[in-house]
This record gives sequence, structure tokens and C-alpha cells, in this order.
Amino acid sequence: MRIALGQLESGTDIQANLAAIDRFAAAAVLDGAALVAFPEYATYEKKKVDATFPEVAEPLDGPICRELANIARRHRIALVAGVVETAEESGKAYNTLVAFGSDGARLAFYRKIHLFDAQGFGESTFIKPGPSTSPVVFESGGARFGLMTCYDLRFPELARSLADAGAQILLVCSSWVPGNQDEQWLALNAARAIENSVYVAGVCQAPPVSVGRSILVDPMGVVEADLGLEPGVRAVDASLDMVARVRELFPMSRQRRL
Repeated sequence: MRIALGQLESGTDIQANLAAIDRFAAAAVLDGAALVAFPEYATYEKKKVDATFPEVAEPLDGPICRELANIARRHRIALVAGVVETAEESGKAYNTLVAFGSDGARLAFYRKIHLFDAQGFGESTFIKPGPSTSPVVFESGGARFGLMTCYDLRFPELARSLADAGAQILLVCSSWVPGNQDEQWLALNAARAIENSVYVAGVCQAPPVSVGRSILVDPMGVVEADLGLEPGVRAVDASLDMVARVRELFPMSRQRRL
């Protein structure tokens, strides 16, 4: 299956962000992709999460998600992107990934469960953790995708639960905070791929808000694509046959005792 990584440089102009998503989706189709993944907070982003995030939040049937569905339908491509979703609690929102099929139908949504309260950040001040820790897996183009968001990458249990639920490709949609742990972004994507015999598509916001380096890692830990630091989109093949071969070569799911 051919999937595309859409490395955005999202800001506070929601319409400009949606226009970039539209352009990148069109480019992904021209490059043969059946699915394009975009980062966390794709439709609204700042250097730090603040009180404006709940103010711009919308329900999943609101105008922003309707436009994302239209983009998927218009270009006939499955699409995953991070949005700010309305929460029940005043002054807070959900950090949510939404997946749409090539017909515009919503396939899945995932509310981030591990909020980034580290490095002096306090995401939980304005964002609620998702109420469910159940793994979110959806099917598109004959492949099974699992959804994770940014800080989730540091918690291997979630990746394992997604693999156990049948995921062959993990979409880690992120806005990784810059700093002295930039290399950990690359290492953790590779670790989750090797541990679970899956592809990992780590899709990140570009600098300066984040670190860029959106990557696709194969089940053996080999980086098949690296977008570097600039905004852009690139399609790359993910072989489901390779997933099956690696799982036979290293039958860890049958051998583990915990």
C-alpha cells in the first residue's frame, strides 16, 4: 500500500491550514498514495497549547471536519489529521485524530490519552485526556491502521495494544516539542516498529513549532522516508507482505510471556 506523509507548518489561520491540507492531499494522489496522514493539531497550532485551543474547538460534525471530509472525497484519498475537538468541560478541548475514507465517510477518531505535561509544558491545562484507552484501529485499502498521538510514542503499551488489535501500520501524528530530545523522536518511532513488527509513520509538524523529520519506518527498523525540516508531502510504499514475513521471522506475539 502506498501512503503519504504530510508535513505541515500549521498556525492559527484555520483556513490556511485547511488549504495546505487540500494541496498536500492533491499532491499525494498524484504520487499514487491511497492514504495521506497529517500531524497532530493540523488545523490549529501554536508553540504552546493555550486558552485559544478550547475557543476554536469544534465537534466532529462541525465545519472543520466537514471540510476535511470534503477534501478526502474530492481527491478520492483516505485522510487522517489532528483537530481540536469540543469537550464537555468548559475551557477544555480534546486533542483528536480523525480518519476519513476516500468517500468522505468518517472511519475512526482517537482522542489523545497521554497529554504532554513535561519540559515545562502543561497540555492538560486546556486539553482533556481521551476517556477511553481502548486501541483505535481502522481499515483502509486493505491495510489496518492504528492511531497514536505524539507523546503516546513514549508509552510502548499503546503501540502493543494497537498491534494486538490487528494494526499493521501505526500512524503517529505529532507536534514533537523541539529540544534536546529531537533524536528521541527518530529512535522511538523505530523502537515501536521493531517491537511490534509494524510500519510506523511518524508525521510531524515542521519547524519552528516542531522538529519536522516525518518518517516511515519499516518493521525491521529501516527508515524508508525522511522528510527533513521543510513542509512537504511524500508518498512511500508499505508492504503488508513484509509485515507478515517479519512476524514469522520474529514470532514475538506468540513467544511473549507477559
